[in-house]
Amino acid sequence: MALHITSLNSGSNGNCYYIGNSSEAVLIDAGISCRETEKRMKRLGLAMSVVKAIFVTHEHSDHITGISVLSKKHSLPVYITDATMRASRISVLPSLLHTFAAGATISIGNLQVTAFKKYHDASDPHSFMVSDGQVNIGIITDIGHACKEVVNCFTQCHAVFLESNYCDDMLANSDYPWHLKRRISSDHGHLSNAAALELFRNYRSKQLSHLILSHLSKNNNKPELVHELFSAHADGTKIVVASRYEESELFFVDGKEVAGNEMVQVKWNAKKQAKNNSQLTLF
Repeated sequence: MALHITSLNSGSNGNCYYIGNSSEAVLIDAGISCRETEKRMKRLGLAMSVVKAIFVTHEHSDHITGISVLSKKHSLPVYITDATMRASRISVLPSLLHTFAAGATISIGNLQVTAFKKYHDASDPHSFMVSDGQVNIGIITDIGHACKEVVNCFTQCHAVFLESNYCDDMLANSDYPWHLKRRISSDHGHLSNAAALELFRNYRSKQLSHLILSHLSKNNNKPELVHELFSAHADGTKIVVASRYEESELFFVDGKEVAGNEMVQVKWNAKKQAKNNSQLTLF
């Protein structure tokens, strides 16, 4: 079996990721308009009728903007935690609204979607792993650091949408106010290029065929910088940088072992959890 994946958009202006097989698919977040989602899927040859559900990571506007219209127009169930729903204030028909809890696995046809907690400045943020029982796809963005749950997911994946939000030097030398720099780089903020690379180098499996670097900062990162950084350590993994302006190509993930990849086991070293988890604004 195999899964098809694409980033329909990735960045602070909107996030939406597609994972599916030939008969069913899910969207992780819907942070671009319904019209734009439909248009980008059509260009890739993807039918909206195949999409069976939307899963929501957290309530920031770049992850939820298109949900209300998309869900209503296409009768799509929306899976969202109670806390995230309260904070988001999106409109979803009661019959299409479903809740989930951390650690839960939800079956959407032949797909299984597993939610796990992540560290981000939102009310109840989660990341996901989507699987068909043989191929595992991780969606790991908007995370302050690679906690134990993130590492556990990453080691199991055949493809990952992984945040690589900012370059440490670019952020440090930016004209952002100090408090914003601190929030972005905190344990509840975003993942830096260096931290994402460390996760990739230390915990990838032999089957990790695709790494889609996602949610790049417009002001504190450069796609060419990220591509060059990760390509130097690819060892057979296809490196892709997701765009904040258009869809990526449609990738086919079959779960086969990648030539050149070696899984590296490094003792997990969790950072100290940040004390302040109250900010809810976007970066």
